[in-house]
Amino acid sequence: MTTRIRRTAGTLAAAALLPLALSACSDDSGDSATADTSSAASASAPASDDGMGGSDATPAGRPFGPACSSVPEDGAGSFDGMAKDPVATAASNNPALSTLVSAVKKAGLVDTLNNAQDITVFAPTNDAFAKIPEKDLEKVLNDKEQLTQILTYHVVGQKLTPEDLESGSYETLEKSELTTAGSGEDYTVNDSAKVVCGSVKTANAEVHIIDTVLMPAA
Repeated sequence: MTTRIRRTAGTLAAAALLPLALSACSDDSGDSATADTSSAASASAPASDDGMGGSDATPAGRPFGPACSSVPEDGAGSFDGMAKDPVATAASNNPALSTLVSAVKKAGLVDTLNNAQDITVFAPTNDAFAKIPEKDLEKVLNDKEQLTQILTYHVVGQKLTPEDLESGSYETLEKSELTTAGSGEDYTVNDSAKVVCGSVKTANAEVHIIDTVLMPAA
């Protein structure tokens, strides 16, 4: 497949919005959103055949992937519940994303992400962060500038559907690019991170939960 680089006017507008907001928020370590991680099941639980995963084609607009089976049917952490909240708040309702939520708060990006429009977030699970050596992870979590670079590398300024993930190269809010490849319900990002629960809708973003933390080029 040929590589597609989508940079529409809407993409540039969304990508421009967040860096400006980052500057405004850079000294604010206490975002207004809370990270209540007690109300949803882990997205990293083993797969079960619940009709969301395992087919050759992904139903349009429906979440897909092995980890989706653990999401509760109702409440704030359900797919319907998350669709009502902006992305950082929605993530806080899933305990499998608690490390990510903590990192977003440390970087002062909660309000920035919640106020953005039409973005895609590649959200690493707790297990993804656990792959990083503990000393290295602690260092990153306490370096706000580096942490901001890593987190904004997980955000693309447009909504990416499964079709977009089949073969693409997309500019991130960190300003470098990531690549995606795959088909059906099997997608990778940068040839390393696997999408374990894709097409999760929030009020302002498309979320693809991944099993590995993405690192921008040094």
